[in-house]
Amino acid sequence: MMARRRILVAAAVLFASPRLALAGVARKMQLVTSHLPSLVHESGEPGGLQELVAELCKRAGVAPATQFVPWRRAQFLATTMPATAIYPLTRLPEREAQYRWLVPLFEENYVLLAVRGKLLPVEQMKDKRIALLRGAAQAAILKEQGFTRFVEASSIDEVHRFLLGGMADAAFGERRIISASLKGHGASESGFDTSAPIRTTTAWLAGSLDFDEADIALFRRALESLQADGTVRRILARHKLA
Repeated sequence: MMARRRILVAAAVLFASPRLALAGVARKMQLVTSHLPSLVHESGEPGGLQELVAELCKRAGVAPATQFVPWRRAQFLATTMPATAIYPLTRLPEREAQYRWLVPLFEENYVLLAVRGKLLPVEQMKDKRIALLRGAAQAAILKEQGFTRFVEASSIDEVHRFLLGGMADAAFGERRIISASLKGHGASESGFDTSAPIRTTTAWLAGSLDFDEADIALFRRALESLQADGTVRRILARHKLA
């Protein structure tokens, strides 16, 4: 009788642990993201945030598959498919109830980019054609600032094709992504002007709404572990994101 009671107590402890909750969501999770140079997938190699998320998952004890899809589709999958996490997702008030926010990854700085000599003061750029990534946070950020004319692109490469091809007067995006994209096009940064950051935000690893508090705690412990041993600092420094 005593042995049976000990077995029941042990089972109750297991069922109460975050690791078992992991079996329901995080253990079968998938990741969705897009090719965002320098942050995710750079020149055929993992970008800085891609490497950081891989380390987070390793510390959390999960090994999710990753889909690289257009950014709007990535958001669609993360809000309609179970056990789906997305990164790097800007945390905005209008998105707050659409996701479970697992851990912050990176501070983003959004800037305007224009061919040298064509970048005007921000107030004078508000009636210009601005190229940006379709489905990303950029449109909401610019609308807050009074911008109204957007040229939406399906990829970062397309954003810069619109700019370089004269279909847009300026591009808007995260400073490091813009810089890496220009280099990928063989363009010199000296031929362009960038504004001061119009908005500074935080990019997160976020999950579909079926992730629960145990899953959030799991990833937060993983991040704390990576911060404590210097792994986060080393990854960001190696990719010049620190």
